[in-house]
Amino acid sequence: MTEQLLPIGPADIDAAARVIAPYAIRTPLLSFPVLNERVGAKVFLKPEMLQRTGSFKFRGAFNKVFSIPQDKRAGGVVAFSSGNHAQGVAAAAKILDMQATIVMPADAPLSKRERTKSYGAEVVLYDRDKDDREAISRGIAEKRGATLVRPYDDPFVIAGQGTAGREIAEDMAGLGLSPDIVVAPASGGGLIAGVATAVKARYPLAEIVVAEPEAFDDHGLSLTAGHREPHGPAGRTICDALMALIPGEMTFAINSKLLARGVTASDKEVGAAVAFAYRELKLVVEPGGAVGLAALLAGRLDVAGKNVVIVLSGGNVDADLFAELVA
Repeated sequence: MTEQLLPIGPADIDAAARVIAPYAIRTPLLSFPVLNERVGAKVFLKPEMLQRTGSFKFRGAFNKVFSIPQDKRAGGVVAFSSGNHAQGVAAAAKILDMQATIVMPADAPLSKRERTKSYGAEVVLYDRDKDDREAISRGIAEKRGATLVRPYDDPFVIAGQGTAGREIAEDMAGLGLSPDIVVAPASGGGLIAGVATAVKARYPLAEIVVAEPEAFDDHGLSLTAGHREPHGPAGRTICDALMALIPGEMTFAINSKLLARGVTASDKEVGAAVAFAYRELKLVVEPGGAVGLAALLAGRLDVAGKNVVIVLSGGNVDADLFAELVA
């Protein structure tokens, strides 16, 4: 990657955009009168559930896997993920004719596990409460001579996720508008780090806000503290994609410089947002992908009269949970 103070810069995102262009979907910006009228702002939704594999994760996964030199590809790739990164890596490996092994928590939604297998990946399950997924993954990678594809703390992954922010900036410019607030969810922080890098390069006055589940707000806590802080022992959340304990080192180096603040939404508010997206907007969003929309609908953002962009990061929701939320 290019030499600079932060782990990635706009040029790295431009390079990633060229790499993924033949394979990834350029998702649109959507605006709905019913949502604009409800919150008193002009809101644009970035629907990454329409992305290949159903989430933004394909962007970074493909950029990383593509970067592996040809003479290193025979060993395949290994990744650890609760589902969306798993599918992104598995799909990228399949396209590039490489073997993928994915280490997934045993309590990951069945739909995510089955979809990961459908791309030809081997799935290795672990206990989220007892096992060290990184240690398991490193062991497999070392044994097989495979490349470990981290979910967020990797410059190629962050740059790939940043292509979503690059598209936001380009599409807002095409509309003749400047984004006042851009909101994206975070687990390890790769998506919002990439989005912030791309958006702030073109719109330096834009406010970048991280959205997290209530009690899983390690990014918000870390931004307030000025250093990486874990969230407390919060148990579980329906936002299964957003349960990382602490921000990534590389991602927080970016986010601590570019993010304005954090907001949260409760599981109940997230469930209401999932239902709103389905009933009113005809969009299927997974809980982790809807946390930014949930914070907006719950009044956690001062958006009156502003141009607001919300990233809906994925749509890989368990069918039974989705039916319960939209009932």
